[in-house]
Amino acid sequence: MIEVFKTNVQEVEESIMIIGKLLEHFPNSAINFDLEDCDKILRVHGASISNPKIIELLNSYGFHCEALS
Repeated sequence: MIEVFKTNVQEVEESIMIIGKLLEHFPNSAINFDLEDCDKILRVHGASISNPKIIELLNSYGFHCEALS
């Protein structure tokens, strides 16, 4: 399953920190950002992904995150 999110993450350092935190919750997932995209895309590829948990985690670090369809 692949989920795609729109974020407001701007910096590579921020994306690295967020990927690390997401991997703590979803250890067998492939996670990456496309910060060149206007929507600052976050992609999460894994067997069991929880959209609400991902959104909650980014929000807890002060970032906006919403699932794209």
